[in-house]
Amino acid sequence: MLLSVVVGALWAVLPAYLPNNAAVLAGGGRPIDGGRTLGDRRLLGDGKTWRGTAAGTAAGIALAVSLDALAGRAGAAVGVTLPGFPLVAALGLALGAMVGDVAASFLKRRSGRERGAAFPGLDQLDFVVGALVFAAAGAPEWFAATFTPARLAVVVVVTPALHVGTNVAAYALGLKDEPW
Repeated sequence: MLLSVVVGALWAVLPAYLPNNAAVLAGGGRPIDGGRTLGDRRLLGDGKTWRGTAAGTAAGIALAVSLDALAGRAGAAVGVTLPGFPLVAALGLALGAMVGDVAASFLKRRSGRERGAAFPGLDQLDFVVGALVFAAAGAPEWFAATFTPARLAVVVVVTPALHVGTNVAAYALGLKDEPW
């Protein structure tokens, strides 16, 4: 039972985990905020770009489509039932992850934090909250069947640990300027 809950939760949230990583790799280009400010601070900053957002969303959707194709065989291999991904759920998870990250950037600027500055809690959960909200709005029946309370608990507990671990690894590899 526990294995099924943990594996199912991580499988279901994978399309939300990939977009921000893909955005970093494909980013650059025109900032979403176009350089605009609110008061004396940028709305978002140079790190939030249209190209990164589009690439991240596309990567998350592509992963969901791939996972959907593999769900039956992968689930049978580990002895659990894995959820599939309707396209609207895939879009919700991927785009929601990107929007959650953009919203966090806006909040960070409003609180006086510069690009790359740590904001504990928000940094670890912004993208997954956005993904879950968008997926629930776009595919409510799928969301309710897929993200049971137990799976949601796994996502909320595991995501911060995975986020911190992957960021420390990326920093150690020279892929990030800061370990958060």
